[in-house]
Amino acid sequence: MSINRRDWLRASMLSGLSLAAAPAAFCEPEPEMPKGYKVPKVGIKARLSANENPYGPSPKALKTITEAAPDGYLYAMEYAKQFRKLVADTEGVPEEYVLLGAGSGELLTAAALWSAYRPNAGRTIVAPDPTFDALPRSVIKHGVTMDRVPLVAADGYDINLNKLNERVGSQTGMVYLCNPNNPTAITVDPSKLRAFCEAVGAKTPILVDEAYIDYTPDPKAYTMVDMVKKGNNVIITKTFSKVHGFAGLRAGYMIAKPELLEQIAKFATGGSSMSMTTLRAAIVSLQDKDFVKFSLGKTQESKDFLYKVLKQTNYEPLPSGANFVMFPIRMKGEDFVTRMMDQGVSIRQWKFDGQYWCRVSLGTMPQMQAFADGLKMIS
Repeated sequence: MSINRRDWLRASMLSGLSLAAAPAAFCEPEPEMPKGYKVPKVGIKARLSANENPYGPSPKALKTITEAAPDGYLYAMEYAKQFRKLVADTEGVPEEYVLLGAGSGELLTAAALWSAYRPNAGRTIVAPDPTFDALPRSVIKHGVTMDRVPLVAADGYDINLNKLNERVGSQTGMVYLCNPNNPTAITVDPSKLRAFCEAVGAKTPILVDEAYIDYTPDPKAYTMVDMVKKGNNVIITKTFSKVHGFAGLRAGYMIAKPELLEQIAKFATGGSSMSMTTLRAAIVSLQDKDFVKFSLGKTQESKDFLYKVLKQTNYEPLPSGANFVMFPIRMKGEDFVTRMMDQGVSIRQWKFDGQYWCRVSLGTMPQMQAFADGLKMIS
């Protein structure tokens, strides 16, 4: 007979036993670390690898979570309806234009499945490269081909809409792009993107992932929600994981014409995967303009500091319209990540256009100082 740690913990809570008292033979071994994982020489000082908001959730949202927790035994349909209506009112669209999800990741997966299994649709998705890889990973698992359009220095590593348009053909089931783009943080000119949506949307659906839209100079000017309102073949996803600080709470939504949402909703939960605490906190957070302003201000403060540090160490960052910055590095990406981790700082690396790059998320000022200190140690 054997019992795993979860079941022993449950039993110990009921009986007063300690997990430490569990016989070794009765416990499953701890999971092994991923292949290639290296234990850092020091503790993590700054987690700057996941584009999280270190200031969120807001105090009002946290208070609401505490108040909502005792109602966790109830299904949260009422609050899902409230949240959907609030999103619709905020975005200026009818409620039937909104599909809720546990973060935009769930909705990107639903769109991927819809693209893979809808009848008489093309089996190729056109997308920039690199870009956020959640949707591409999902569609590839289901037999859809990715047609990737590389970002190149000649275009300033901006998404080349003309080249994307050229790749759209009879076998294209969807165009996917993230704006601002992840991992580059570059933002597409909104007027050019609107023209693209009108022209290409007449041929195939366009999904615009707006996870970082709140960090643009004017989110209402940069969002493509108005293209949906005009009846264009455009799908928008947004998330609370960034400026609202809900990465671990999971809240997001999709906006599109009802006829598109009805099809995509077959592969989604429609918000039923969202918890009582998350829904009630999201309702409060969406209306907490002061906290959003605070978060954006702090992010800009960290970005200005990072730009200064990079300039002092002779690194040239790409212009950032998000809560992270990408810059070319002077060693192999894997070595850079390892050496920064040895300084207690986690970051991400990419390689494209023949160059290794670092992507660093914008944290608190102490975290940014830890990054600066680590960078000077390895440069």
